[in-house]
Amino acid sequence: MVNLDCFYQYLEDSDLENWLDTIPSIVADKLDPTKNGNLSKWLAAFDQLSPIKPDRINLDRAAIQIGSKIQAQAELENLLRNFTPWRKGPYDLFGVEINTEWRSDWKWDRIIDHIQPLEHRLVLDVGCGNGYHCLRMLGAGAERVIGIDPGILSVMQFQVLKHFLGNIPVDVLPLGIEHVPPQSKAFDTVFSMGVLYHRRSPIDHLYELLACLKPGGELVLETLIVDGEEGHTLLPEDRYAQMRNVWFLPSCPTLETWLKRCGFSNIKLVDVTTTTIEEQRTTDWMPFHSLPEFLDPNEPSKTCEGLPAPRRATFTATAR
Repeated sequence: MVNLDCFYQYLEDSDLENWLDTIPSIVADKLDPTKNGNLSKWLAAFDQLSPIKPDRINLDRAAIQIGSKIQAQAELENLLRNFTPWRKGPYDLFGVEINTEWRSDWKWDRIIDHIQPLEHRLVLDVGCGNGYHCLRMLGAGAERVIGIDPGILSVMQFQVLKHFLGNIPVDVLPLGIEHVPPQSKAFDTVFSMGVLYHRRSPIDHLYELLACLKPGGELVLETLIVDGEEGHTLLPEDRYAQMRNVWFLPSCPTLETWLKRCGFSNIKLVDVTTTTIEEQRTTDWMPFHSLPEFLDPNEPSKTCEGLPAPRRATFTATAR
């Protein structure tokens, strides 16, 4: 069973104490096995995990390493495969190499030299998946990292990792940003990576992020973009790269204007990268269709719907 007692104890003596008014009941509802048909299976597999303690932990490498190779490696791999598909990573758990759909380390390498140092900072990671970047943030010196993601499988994958990592100051909660109490204004850094284009109202999302930050805190925003002048935004008619839940893809000048209008300052475009089929692809740990199937096979600069292929931009900005 998922145990968040230590996290709730942390909230009692923090600037996030008001989270205790609503978050525990929301989390309990989200993790109710009667409301998710797969949760009982995942919890059963979780309960079979060995209590082995890792002899080494390395959060500052491409494949996050937890422990050295063990004799029971095959048994561990069989249990870990109950949590497929693994989308964010990669990981190395006691010699079991989890080759995830995304090379999330590539994104981390693109941003780490452009953001304010994370040492001693309270960090929120919105849409964190299974917590890969949360763990890299802790490895970069963050004091505490809170990740939120509505995907229950992602939350359970993180629980598997934390089972072996012990009581580290990182938690992943089954929440969307709409569940975060308004006007928290407690975080030194807020990450929103791969979320904005899933929001029906991107402006509201930027205001939600701003409300989480202390004055002077830093936003790290990564999202799909398209080429174009200020004011240009792509709104897919139906699907984008086979995804139904993609709404607004702004040009970089448009996104900069959105950030200014929402009250951010010191706005910097720090990276623009085309997503390649080496960075996002099918693997034996994520055996379903991925980016290669989402692109036009005859013109890979376009999606299978004929729209511009995925390009991602990262901005940093300061909360006023």
